[in-house]
Amino acid sequence: METESKIQQNIIMWYKNNFCLNHHKPQNIIFSVPNESKSKRETLQKMAIGMMPGVSDLIVITSNNVLFIEVKTPSGTQSKNQKRFQSLVENLGYNYYLVRSLEQFKTIFE
Repeated sequence: METESKIQQNIIMWYKNNFCLNHHKPQNIIFSVPNESKSKRETLQKMAIGMMPGVSDLIVITSNNVLFIEVKTPSGTQSKNQKRFQSLVENLGYNYYLVRSLEQFKTIFE
């Protein structure tokens, strides 16, 4: 079974190759939001400069939309903070997707 990290790497590679190269007009953006820490102290330091627990793993920006993508393995579950972030995003009218594979991610853009 693939790890979340491997699924996310595959998503990033596929999306960049199909939507983010210099010749793509408009050139889209995809990036990860690292929001994990190794210690409580590091967590507090990161939170002081804006880290938000539960933020989606990926953010995709297109010419007319912003998408929030949470990557999970087929058996992975969202944390309480991730569910709260999803609710905040959707209440603001943005799209939030929970994806468990590259193939599932691709369906968002078909």
